[in-house]
Amino acid sequence: MTGLATTAAPAAAQLAVNLLSAQSLLSGFGVLGVGVALFAETGLLIGFFLPGDSLLFTAGLLATGTAPGGLRLSLTPLLLAAVGALAGSQCGYVIGRKAGGALLDRSDSARLHQGARRAEELLERYGHAKAIVLARFVPVVRTVLNPIAGALRVPIRTFTVWQLAGGLVWSLGLILAGYALGSSVPNVDRYLLPIVALVIALSLVPLAAELYRSRRAKAKEARG
Repeated sequence: MTGLATTAAPAAAQLAVNLLSAQSLLSGFGVLGVGVALFAETGLLIGFFLPGDSLLFTAGLLATGTAPGGLRLSLTPLLLAAVGALAGSQCGYVIGRKAGGALLDRSDSARLHQGARRAEELLERYGHAKAIVLARFVPVVRTVLNPIAGALRVPIRTFTVWQLAGGLVWSLGLILAGYALGSSVPNVDRYLLPIVALVIALSLVPLAAELYRSRRAKAKEARG
């Protein structure tokens, strides 16, 4: 009876994981949770709410063993878990290619539909390659752009090449940034929340820079 109770305790703890908290996800599921969460966020519309940016950065920080609670992840398996983001995007593209916009039409989430509009704008404004890479750095948009690209019949070779490039830069970049910071700053766990917020803000810099360049180009055309 005691053995049954001991076995049930970890299961109950996993069920109590807060899916919106990167630290809770990592404490409950470890490296496996990173791969699954990345796949769900980038490949399945129901995963649009998952904290991809903060999950990757926090995971990199935990790989240094400096975070609270004694939880430590191994860096090499963690880097391999980033494959979940690449496989997820490809899965989302295939779903969009086969199902079109039907899945989005069934959703009542205003946030999801807003993300879909932004994804379409990115594809129209910047072209396929640049939009696919930039979308990786925008929450929600990185979820919905993949099925939208499939529904709009973006060539599969173009999509695959650029989603791999963007996915590797995004996922490995954030993991290694967390690892580097955790390795070089003593007691970095004290500043975890503001650091994660800063990382998320910095991840939006590429998109902001592109928007700025685009507006300047349009302003020059108007004056000319």
